[in-house]
Amino acid sequence: MAIEMLINVAEAEECRIAVIEDGSLEELYIERPSVVSHVGNIYKGRIVNVEPAIQAAFLDFGLGKNGFLHISDLHPRYFMRKGQDYTENIGKRKSLRERPPIQQCLKRGQDLIVQVTKEGINTKGPTLSTYLSLPGKYLVMMPWMHNLGVSQKIEDEQERIRLRTILDEVHLPEKAGFILRTASAGCSKKDIQKDMDYIDRLWNAIQKRIDNVQSPAELYRESDLVIRTMRDIFNSDISRIICDSEVVCRKIRDFLSIVQPRMIKRVTYHDGKIPLFNKYRIEEEIRKIHSRTVELKNGGSIVIEQTEALVAIDVNSGKYTKHENAEQTALRINIEAAKEITRQLKLRDLGGLIICDFIDMRDSKNRREVEKTFRNALGSDRARSRILRISAFGIIEMTRQRVRPSLQLSNYLKCTYCGGSGMIQSPESAAIEIMRALNMAAARNEVKKIVLTAPPAVADFLLNQRRFIISKIETGEQKQIIIRPDASCWAEQYNVVCYDEREGIVKI
Repeated sequence: MAIEMLINVAEAEECRIAVIEDGSLEELYIERPSVVSHVGNIYKGRIVNVEPAIQAAFLDFGLGKNGFLHISDLHPRYFMRKGQDYTENIGKRKSLRERPPIQQCLKRGQDLIVQVTKEGINTKGPTLSTYLSLPGKYLVMMPWMHNLGVSQKIEDEQERIRLRTILDEVHLPEKAGFILRTASAGCSKKDIQKDMDYIDRLWNAIQKRIDNVQSPAELYRESDLVIRTMRDIFNSDISRIICDSEVVCRKIRDFLSIVQPRMIKRVTYHDGKIPLFNKYRIEEEIRKIHSRTVELKNGGSIVIEQTEALVAIDVNSGKYTKHENAEQTALRINIEAAKEITRQLKLRDLGGLIICDFIDMRDSKNRREVEKTFRNALGSDRARSRILRISAFGIIEMTRQRVRPSLQLSNYLKCTYCGGSGMIQSPESAAIEIMRALNMAAARNEVKKIVLTAPPAVADFLLNQRRFIISKIETGEQKQIIIRPDASCWAEQYNVVCYDEREGIVKI
């Protein structure tokens, strides 16, 4: 299986990184200079409000929108008494029952050191945590924590023991916990020590800024998308890195020369006339990501609907025409859909609560097989997720870590005509509402003339299908009604202006 990483920055307006497996797009990351991610940045913030009702605090940390900090993300160092040990073991946070009420821990105007864990979405501000983490290539440092850990994705027990032995031998900073990342599998003690020294220097620099700057202030900014991807995603399974910018190629080689010198030869510069993504035929796949419907190879399809907090995914049999019994048909489509859904979750950056409605199957064995396929496909997803068992109705409920807004919310604005619903009012329905407004205006004695401005389609419907009723109102109430089509009006927008006998505007 050939895995390649394509990096497109030639246009300079955005950076796009695609990971393709055997020619199929599996992961996509996009970042624009105008919309830079703040996830991972560390700030010195100031509390502007404490809300006991939701056990949370809101902080001003210099980005305009206040950040949200829940009591579960408050480090014990902020609520332990003086002299008590405020460090925690990695993976063993204090439960909510063991934590005091947030109003006893924090007060307005207090300074906190926080890290952004999720970007703000729509009206919601960014989510913050006082549990800091500084990632390197092989290690993650967690200040004010205890214990050492190894990534759960390293399943080989012998390798886990070897890595733990290395951690016991290297020099570790005080009052900090460390986790060995998945990328550390197979690396040497020298590599881990070098990574440890780099993170330690970085943390010392941050501590100096904590003491010298006033809140709100930025203490640490995450690397750009290219370096983050090389640090977090690139591994020995990726056979080639192809980039269409010489400057970025040099930056990648410089980074690899420090952390993985043997991998420098895998970096290739693309200087062809055909754009990089077009050459590998993935532009069309990227366009499909924004589509509501995704066609499956066997003729079925999945439909994806997003809201602010929930994603609903429906599996349909579509054009599947093979003559089989209904149970086998449902099983085949559901298994393919399970694999495609996990791929779309990664490509579209979907997070929050996700409901997957598969085609109903009577046999519980088949339902278990679809669930197993779904769980196995999610194994390669870097975002944390939690899946419930498939129900008798073929529904799988899951939550997926949301780090940034979905690709759709990042690239699209709500339609000004339909407000994001995808539907607009029919001319007939709009005409019924307008007729009520005309009757109300005509009932006023001081009103002598009524001017209605409406979209062309609605105006045309009124002048043709409701001409008799409008004429009846004019004759019966002795009013003049003027209807003007206006192309700038959208389907549900109209304006009624009333005038008295002196051409003065009458408010209704």
